[in-house]
Amino acid sequence: MPRFYIPAADWNPESPVLSEAESHHCLNVLRLGEGDKVTAFDGRGAEISTTIIAAERGAVRLAPARPSRSPELGAQIAIAQAVPKGKNMDLIIEKATELGASEIHPLLSERTVIHLDGEQREKKRAKWQARAVEACKQSGQNFLPTIHPPVTTEQFFAAGATDYDLLLVASLQPGARHLKEILAEHHTEHGSAPKSALILIGPEGDYTPAEINAAVNAGCLPMTLGPIVLRTETAAIYSLSILAYELL
Repeated sequence: MPRFYIPAADWNPESPVLSEAESHHCLNVLRLGEGDKVTAFDGRGAEISTTIIAAERGAVRLAPARPSRSPELGAQIAIAQAVPKGKNMDLIIEKATELGASEIHPLLSERTVIHLDGEQREKKRAKWQARAVEACKQSGQNFLPTIHPPVTTEQFFAAGATDYDLLLVASLQPGARHLKEILAEHHTEHGSAPKSALILIGPEGDYTPAEINAAVNAGCLPMTLGPIVLRTETAAIYSLSILAYELL
């Protein structure tokens, strides 16, 4: 069944209406019309199964429906990803959404190839947020992650964007530990599994030693991803997968 996104600010199951962009996709791309069955979700876990009652250009109206809720995730998992070159960030956004990431922080590290000014950063954020919406629509995920504007690693740590129960940085450095060991230590110290976690993933060539030190000083624990050096997009998907397996 086709799925459409209605932002939480506009969510009204008693009188649901699709946005102009979603209406265009409904009418002009999928060629749907009055009487067709669709699903709509709000990105915060609510979903309705309903029917198109008015195929109006720019504002498709849906029949009132009682919403159902997806189970709350067991933990909030966020990723701070050094922005890779090409379209790999799109892939990371897509897979992070499917894997249940709650937040995505794009980082412009010292070894990041692309450079973005203020206006470009907001355009990228909006583009990536739209990509996350598409991933939700395609995968059946009802929780939409928040995509933050790209910032430098220095700005990220200066802003104190590390308010999570568990902070991790994927690291190739000696002394990095496996996730199971880190989680066992957390359980011993706190008596429970973390309810929120952040994982930092570096660019090709990894973070610089100075950036690793900044992450550690901010409370991040170096985590190994195994003996094989992974591409940054593979590292992101792998890290989110094992965190989701252990925490969600």
